[in-house]
Amino acid sequence: MTARQAADRLGIKLDTLYAYVSRGRLRSVGMPGSRERRYQTEDVEALLGVRSSGPNDRAGDADALTPIIASSICLIENGQFYYRGEDAVRLAEAATLEEVATLLWGAQTSLGADIDRAPPSPSELSAPGLIERCQIRLAGMAGKDLPALDLTRGGVIRTGHRIIGELAACIASTVPSSAPIHDQLAQAWGLDAAKGDILRRCLVLIADHELNASTFVARCVASTGATPYAVVSAALGALSGRRHGGASARAEALFAEIARSGDPMVVMAERLARGEDLPAFGQFLYPNGDPRAAAILDAIVRTVPEARDLIETAASAGTRLTGRRPNVDFALAAAATGLGLPQNSALALFVIGRTVGWIAHAIEQYDSGVLIRPRARYAGPRPEQGTAS
Repeated sequence: MTARQAADRLGIKLDTLYAYVSRGRLRSVGMPGSRERRYQTEDVEALLGVRSSGPNDRAGDADALTPIIASSICLIENGQFYYRGEDAVRLAEAATLEEVATLLWGAQTSLGADIDRAPPSPSELSAPGLIERCQIRLAGMAGKDLPALDLTRGGVIRTGHRIIGELAACIASTVPSSAPIHDQLAQAWGLDAAKGDILRRCLVLIADHELNASTFVARCVASTGATPYAVVSAALGALSGRRHGGASARAEALFAEIARSGDPMVVMAERLARGEDLPAFGQFLYPNGDPRAAAILDAIVRTVPEARDLIETAASAGTRLTGRRPNVDFALAAAATGLGLPQNSALALFVIGRTVGWIAHAIEQYDSGVLIRPRARYAGPRPEQGTAS
């Protein structure tokens, strides 16, 4: 059935329908020669049964299965997104990550202040991947940062300063600094000021995006009263999954393959023929195009004109093949490729920028004092209804 038919059958809005698809509760299939998608009737009927019947259902159970948390941090609406009511794309024209942290955390911040300027540990240097290195750095800090036990708003903000300073140093393989985060990365990666400004824009645009998987994990952990170190480490664990942060790595690999081949259409068509997806295209929240991607890509082609052809041909090929426009994973991978950054830099930018959002959500969750505890809908065998012998 069509999206409208499915939504009407369930008695929900289209945005809610798309959210069900993103969470794996409904399947959708593309229609050949069209951007339209159809929805499996059996999935709709099964979901309708969950929402309206069953001996274990209570008034709040259906909502608990798809948690909706009130938040004043990020609004996604009408193809745009906003940080506390401020147009995020407009903010990214000039704001730094530090200024966005001030906005999202609700207090003046100085990222990187009051930090440990110790060099990386041997275990951190030997870690197999970027996220693992970051988690090792955080674990080493958590054990000695006793002020992190202060979960008041001011205490969490001070801990947040230290966490982001440490993560930036970990990713840039430098000693922590109080310099602006994008300047630290630009210096470590050998970029001039104009190219460093692209990093600034990326960090601002990735700082938050409502309640994705890693942010929900962050809020769940914060709701237990764990410290911000545990919050960010858990969120990093969620980000390490192939369906989340793995999309950035696959997008970077796609660009590398295109750069070697020279023909984006052939590379992408071969991937689809092998049954692989194209993670760099499509964002269900933005059917008309991801505004984060558009802003980042525009900055890249203006600043690095030699990257224009690769980016534009790759974007065009992917859109022709899938009917979907480039998303932020495409844009971050394009930035990494166009700026000649080290491998996994797209994921690195995501980690540093999004940590600001994770901490903002942690602050909001701490302030609420509520323990997040969704319900499960039991789908196993029923107990036998026999009588005692």
